[in-house]
Amino acid sequence: MKIEKSLSANSVEAYLRDFDKLTQYLEVSSSIKKPTEIALSDLQQMILWISELGISARSQSRIISGIRNFFFYLLLEDEIKEDPSELLELPKIGKKLPEVLSIQEIDDLKNAIDMSKQEGHRNRAIIETLYSCGLRVSELVNLQITNIYFDEGFVRVIGKGNKERLVPISPSVEKEIKIYRDLVRVHQEIKDGNEDYLFLNRRGAKLTRVMIFTIIKNLAEEIGLKKNISPHTFRHSFATHLVEGGANLRAIQEMLGHESISTTEIYTHLSNDFLKDAIISFHPRNKS
Repeated sequence: MKIEKSLSANSVEAYLRDFDKLTQYLEVSSSIKKPTEIALSDLQQMILWISELGISARSQSRIISGIRNFFFYLLLEDEIKEDPSELLELPKIGKKLPEVLSIQEIDDLKNAIDMSKQEGHRNRAIIETLYSCGLRVSELVNLQITNIYFDEGFVRVIGKGNKERLVPISPSVEKEIKIYRDLVRVHQEIKDGNEDYLFLNRRGAKLTRVMIFTIIKNLAEEIGLKKNISPHTFRHSFATHLVEGGANLRAIQEMLGHESISTTEIYTHLSNDFLKDAIISFHPRNKS
């Protein structure tokens, strides 16, 4: 997974955690087998078991994907002659529409930040960067100062599989980052090895993903936001607002770092009013 697919440590951990469901099933069913001895019937019984545990169809699908990858690896290594997961069916799942924040809600979250605290400017810069650049939380915590090019108006992002992409920087992001960098960060004592990371904690080390989740959760509680949001919600909002503004789907795909356009297409879940206006404006039958 690390070498052949260039997956991140977090992705590898998730795959292993999902695959471990097979080990757990074999243990509880008292049918411990070597990987080379597992048959399709074992895998089907495991899927039935995790379904009865209440694991969602989406999570089941992800687990099956991990199992298929494992057996495909065994096939490539000549450990097995036939892949028992080849005929394993995926559960039917509908596309889950991501939670999206309105521009007003994003502004409310930013305005709820206590600017009297040392981390105030940092947190404003974090929220603005998540939303205006559409970064993943892992990309945000690993954002380096030497990869920010204000003069050119771009930030270089290291995404999944160590793939690089360039994302435009809006004036609002530039403003918030410069305030944090020049007024707060410059006065911090920085731990060795963390000198180039943009966002630091009080001890001068780069922030963790968990800390970003905590910052956002606390802000949501502060304004009484009922939506279940995470750092990824800002990425969803970034993409959705671009689509609603008429941006090209291929351009959004590039900015998000999606490998497949089908992943980006989920952001076309637009409001009825937007779709109605688009049809009225652009359909030839509606032109006088």
